Amino acid sequence: MTRPRASLVSLSDTPWYHLVTRCVRRAYLCGFDRLTGRSFEHRRGWVELRLRQLAGVFAIDVAAYAVMSNHVHLVVRLDAERASQWSDEEVLRRWRCLFRGPVVVERFLSPATRAGMTEAELDGVAELVATYRARLVDLSWFMRVLNESIARAANREDGVRGRFWEGRFRSQAILDETALLAVMAYVDLNPIRAGIAETPEASAHTGIAARIADLQGDGDEAEAAPQPRQGSSHPPPTPATASTPPETEDTEPTADARRAELWEVALNRLPLAPLMPFGNPAECPATIPFTFDNYLILVDSLGRALHPRKRGAIPAELPDILARLGIAPERFVEHAGFLLKGFGAAIGAPERMTALAAQRECRYLRGVRRAKQFFTAAAATA
Repeated sequence: MTRPRASLVSLSDTPWYHLVTRCVRRAYLCGFDRLTGRSFEHRRGWVELRLRQLAGVFAIDVAAYAVMSNHVHLVVRLDAERASQWSDEEVLRRWRCLFRGPVVVERFLSPATRAGMTEAELDGVAELVATYRARLVDLSWFMRVLNESIARAANREDGVRGRFWEGRFRSQAILDETALLAVMAYVDLNPIRAGIAETPEASAHTGIAARIADLQGDGDEAEAAPQPRQGSSHPPPTPATASTPPETEDTEPTADARRAELWEVALNRLPLAPLMPFGNPAECPATIPFTFDNYLILVDSLGRALHPRKRGAIPAELPDILARLGIAPERFVEHAGFLLKGFGAAIGAPERMTALAAQRECRYLRGVRRAKQFFTAAAATA
């Protein structure tokens, strides 16, 4: 039985969550569909662009993402404190980037008309502000706006109606730093594990590729925009038309021309939000900052240890990095191993891992054992 999202998200326990949303029938609606012979690769760019834009509107940081052919992985951090510090005007302006809202909001945001508003109208605006403030830090609203805009754009391109995503997204709480690093590495390594990329920097539409491009000076907004594809009879829409125009809540949709105009205006207010930086003092000890260079070593090590087609020695720096972070290497490998085997529910619950490993055997267990043997040997010679 499905559980309400409120029972799965608890900011008092953790602000970190791993999200997964999958296309209907697991079809390659964002990749090359072998059954139809059509390529939908450009839609991965839509998802990435929209994701980075929404991160600049909501009080939700994106730490890692991977846009695959038929599903999307996200690692996000909910920042309720930041949302509580926004002024009423800031909350309304952010919400109007996504929806037009009632006329009373337009009157409140205009200094010329605010002075003439009645007390009842001001009370109504205050209620709307409280509602919008809560929504701007809500996972369900974040994923709703992301998924709906992509579904509408894809259906419009195909000339069809109906579902694009198979159902509501899945969310899993990440309870400690060990699990956070493991799930981030798992998400960033997803294209390599799927065999569609050989290195993290070559994996298109992933958070780690965006970070590396930014460090190399290539991470501008144009890189995140959808790119034309070869041999396509349906060229990808421009960013101004690739996503869903804003809509007035609880009203009939406006005319197409008006919708396109409103969306273009709203799009100009949505710059790409940067990925949350590493070494955040709120998440890592201030005396031992976890840098992106360290994270690259960690990802490279897992890619070699846990991927059956990867060969090569694990970098010697990895045990030292994990030790300085106060993370037991064996525990980190167990987290990563269970992620690769699909046991998302085991994140943050290491006491369940041994029993699950005894029940299910898979090809990734061999890589986990190799990594454990390496860490054991490194600890013995230290």
